Amino acid sequence: MQRPTKITGTWHDDPAHFRRPTRRAFLYVGFLGGLGLTLENFFRLQARAEQKFYESKEGKAKSVIQIFLPGGIAHQESFDPKPYAPVEYRGEMGSIPTKLPGVFFNEKLVQTAQIADKITVVRSMTHGEAAHERGTHNMFTGYRPSPAIEYPSMGSVVSHEFGPRNNLPPYVCIPNMPTNYAGTGYLSSSYAPFSLGADPASGNFKVQDLNLPGGVDDKRFTTRRTMLEAVNEHFAKKEKSDNVAAMDTFYERAYSLISSQKAREAFDINAEPAALRDEYGRNAAGQRMLLARRLVEAGVRFVSLTYGGWDMHTSIKDGMSGQLPAFDQAFAALIRDLDRRGLLDSTLVMVTSEFGRTPKINGTAGRDHWPKVFSIVLAGGGIKKGHIFGSSDATASEPQDDPLTVEDWATTVYHLLGINADKELMAPGNRPIEIVDGGKVRHELLA
Repeated sequence: MQRPTKITGTWHDDPAHFRRPTRRAFLYVGFLGGLGLTLENFFRLQARAEQKFYESKEGKAKSVIQIFLPGGIAHQESFDPKPYAPVEYRGEMGSIPTKLPGVFFNEKLVQTAQIADKITVVRSMTHGEAAHERGTHNMFTGYRPSPAIEYPSMGSVVSHEFGPRNNLPPYVCIPNMPTNYAGTGYLSSSYAPFSLGADPASGNFKVQDLNLPGGVDDKRFTTRRTMLEAVNEHFAKKEKSDNVAAMDTFYERAYSLISSQKAREAFDINAEPAALRDEYGRNAAGQRMLLARRLVEAGVRFVSLTYGGWDMHTSIKDGMSGQLPAFDQAFAALIRDLDRRGLLDSTLVMVTSEFGRTPKINGTAGRDHWPKVFSIVLAGGGIKKGHIFGSSDATASEPQDDPLTVEDWATTVYHLLGINADKELMAPGNRPIEIVDGGKVRHELLA
């Protein structure tokens, strides 16, 4: 959407215009300065105009919570059990009915079964990468890995397209960036995630770098900032590089965080009622998902969190029985909590993993890597409620109906955010690259 500027009287559809005023614009600012509009206030007006531009592009999903289950969770022992298949395919675990007629989940997903009417389960996700690193790359970037270029993660693309909101980082990883594929790829490092550096489930949880060092009061803090800005300006004049620009952006965001009480409070999980923390579960799954909800409520655009280890080549029944209950409690609590607060329709929740597991139980009572078909879960942010999308065949070996590719999934996610996945971003060497190559919006997933 094009918007007029008060500086030139012309139309522009690039928010970067607000960051690069023309010589005529500066002359105009100089004139207004005599009437009380300082250069500082002018740039504030620019920022507001740019923010309005960003907000105007947003889609139904204002924020994303990405729950990544590393290792490759078995679809048969989670969201796509096969109770009528031979035991060597269905495994030893049982299944339970959900709120959706004729739909069953794993026996340990008791609470999730009760909120099945609020989510969409995709049972036909598919790609061709059976190695952990390559499958993870797919599910964080929407691209197959390439030896020629590093692709940016979805979180970094969102950071690039929309920028910060409410003095909060646009992209946060809980507890840390889980893989390099969650990073910026060919984009500037200024779009990297803010990592907590600690697990919110720990008793002494404290986010790194959000408090002033000992002995540094607000006055010294301001003085240091002024000195640092002078040093940055000196080096910026001597060297034009991504690192210089990125560090300047990082410092600016860090100062905004440290100096904003509201921003610091967003990370304070201890401010949540004890009963709600108990509802989520006092464990890694529960407290990570609760903090994710707290952050999107405060204004963070994209939160990525990990839970567990799902690479179960042996004893899959014991492994799933140990990890699924905590996930089940936390995920169901997250969906209920977002719904109670009126946030579910504007928050896209995604449960993903790098691939699924082999149709047959192996010789060590586990399952091996299997990317041909697996399950993911989507909820909120414009996604249908109470829906099963696609299906796998009778032995969960391959898609039977409506296969969902990584490209289509990623394009649909960006569509819900208001981002055109066909848009080209600039890689090094002024090489234009589409945000997603070849995907299409799957309207069957949309509410």
